[in-house]
Amino acid sequence: METSRDTFVDPVNQEAELARLKRVASDLATRNTKLAELLKASRDKLQVLSLQLEEMAQPPSTYGTFLEFSSGGKTAEVFTAGRKMRLMISPLVDPARLVPGVQVRLGEASQVVEVTDFDSTGSLGVLTEMIGTDRALVTDHNGEERLVRLAQPLLKAKSFAGAGMGATRGKAPSQRAPRAGDTLLIDTKAGYAFEVIPKTEVAKLALEEIPDVTYSDIGGLDDQIEQIQDAVELPFAHPDLYRAYNLNPPKGVLLYGPPGCGKTLIAKAVANSLSTRLGHGGSSYFINVKGPELLNKFVGETERRIRLIFERARELASDGRPVIIFFDEMESIFRTRGSGVSSDMETTVVPQLLTELDGVESISNVIVIGATNREELIDPAILRPGRLDVKIRVQRPNEKAARDIFGLYLNDSVPLLAPAQELISAACDALFRDNPYVELQLVNGCTEVLHYRDFVSGAMIANIVDRAKKNAIKRHLKGGEQGISRQDLIDAVELENRENEDLPNTANPDEWSRIVGRSGVRVLSARVLGHS
Repeated sequence: METSRDTFVDPVNQEAELARLKRVASDLATRNTKLAELLKASRDKLQVLSLQLEEMAQPPSTYGTFLEFSSGGKTAEVFTAGRKMRLMISPLVDPARLVPGVQVRLGEASQVVEVTDFDSTGSLGVLTEMIGTDRALVTDHNGEERLVRLAQPLLKAKSFAGAGMGATRGKAPSQRAPRAGDTLLIDTKAGYAFEVIPKTEVAKLALEEIPDVTYSDIGGLDDQIEQIQDAVELPFAHPDLYRAYNLNPPKGVLLYGPPGCGKTLIAKAVANSLSTRLGHGGSSYFINVKGPELLNKFVGETERRIRLIFERARELASDGRPVIIFFDEMESIFRTRGSGVSSDMETTVVPQLLTELDGVESISNVIVIGATNREELIDPAILRPGRLDVKIRVQRPNEKAARDIFGLYLNDSVPLLAPAQELISAACDALFRDNPYVELQLVNGCTEVLHYRDFVSGAMIANIVDRAKKNAIKRHLKGGEQGISRQDLIDAVELENRENEDLPNTANPDEWSRIVGRSGVRVLSARVLGHS
């Protein structure tokens, strides 16, 4: 009889086999996880490639400019591909973002599917004038006029400016309100203006400011200051009296005389004084026109720029504030017509100014002030009453006026080695002593000798003081006394006279009479006597 017996298993081998199987299972699980991740990455990549293929298979998008809503806001008027179209709006588009002038993307079925941004490139045009509240008349570089609408940023800026800073809450718009003379970014086909480009023609040609020069900064011109106050400030200080007497204020003032005698300072002081007279919250505008920069080689460009300047002045004056248009070196632009001295461009430029001056008559608060040291070259039509009504001669300072000018610079604000009045007297004695400069032969056979004092100007006096200050500084640096001395001023006067000996033009003898501010007998010849 056979007996069965159990198979004997070694416990040590059993544990080793179990450990081996666990390792195999772990390796297989790890490989399975990696394969799953690899499959997921492959699937994602395949999906991306599939989407890219789908996008590449889609037709190209078309862009257009949104004009306005139609059909009660269900459809949009869009300018695209050179034509105006009425298109459907995708439900995914926020209607609040559809504002006039914004750029939109169109889908395959020509529906509005996305709102992008406002166009940042295009043509440039100069704003001539506003038409209503949302349209503007612009002129391109060819001189063609176009009527365009204002895009939303410009409309927002305009409404912000109209409401005023105190009446508007929140942040100010990034764009400022457009005004005459501004350069605008426009789409001529869509008919929209999007942005004010910082290339303002009026800003390049004219400086709008409230000058800080006052009458107290001007010495030796009391009579001229009184005349221009009567002409310019009285109408604003007492408008009721002018209306009662049926008196119209002057439209223009001409300041003429030798160079460096304070014509520009007077004009700036008038603007500052007007601003002060208006009281709290009031201000005046001083448009300082850079005359030579008005000139342009293209026909009609100079005239257009003059129109822009006066249009800007009318805009500023519309709220009742006085505006001064100051033409320095007026003879450089408005020469006598038909003289043949230049290219005769003044035959069209002068009539343009005359038209603007006559146009100012119906618009109050605009005053034209011209300054020149060659008044004989200005066209007579500009100088007649009704245009430049008041003519004020700013003469060279005499000894009394020179003392006033020296007093503006020699006072307690600078170090002095002697009392100010003593230094001023020494400087005036040196400046106005007998010191022959040039001998003129007149046509009547007489001889006239001009002295250095006949060529004194306010600018020369200021330069003499500056020379004296420099001498005092050099002496102080070398260890000497600190302050301006009597000898510093005398030396400065002598050096100023010596440097000016060869500056006047002796080739044309008549220039001497003009420089010195005299008229009368014609000069035949001039001989510089030199410094004694």
